[in-house]
Amino acid sequence: MEPFLRIEGIAVPFDRANVDTDQIIPARFIMKPRQFDYSKVLFHDLRNGPAAEPGFTLDRPEYRGAKILVTAENFACGSAREQAVYALQDTGIRALVGPSFGGIFYTNCIKNGILPAIVDATVVSALCAALLRSPGSVLAVDLPQQTIATNDGKWFPFRIGEGDKAQLMGGWDDITRTLEHEQAILAHERATAATATWTRPSFDEAIGLRRPIPFAKARDER
Repeated sequence: MEPFLRIEGIAVPFDRANVDTDQIIPARFIMKPRQFDYSKVLFHDLRNGPAAEPGFTLDRPEYRGAKILVTAENFACGSAREQAVYALQDTGIRALVGPSFGGIFYTNCIKNGILPAIVDATVVSALCAALLRSPGSVLAVDLPQQTIATNDGKWFPFRIGEGDKAQLMGGWDDITRTLEHEQAILAHERATAATATWTRPSFDEAIGLRRPIPFAKARDER
């Protein structure tokens, strides 16, 4: 995972409260593999089809290549689908700025290298107003300093947990964090194997467990 320290890029004002994950990515798209470009289905039903909104914010040319999304409260509430994060990530979004986020979505952002920066609602209102006045404006988000700076010299603090901050700055996914304790895990496994043999089958038993039972025999034993 790419470490997050500081980014500077075009910011999109998306001042909508209670945007749920089904709006971010409809459920019918979530079974696609991670190799799929999920940017193709980001806000799909709001951008395409009979319920599409003409002039949808993310389709405006001045926001092309945006890296930051400024959101209203409770962004990405609803279901736990991680694909909502994939869709934003594949579009190029590296930071979200808002007063609150869906709890599981927030965790999924941290696990995938996207910064969910928490600010007061008044900050969101000020940022969105400025971005609407000057579409295509740039913001700078500094994670070590926990600040958001505008191109006219204003800056605002944001909140994030220390553990989440360290994970993003280090570029650590969950596997990386687990492997930090690899030696302790191996030591525990060796001790368990030596002192609690009842917790694992013998070699012969393990082979037997992996051997498929013939259908006729399995039927007769039912």
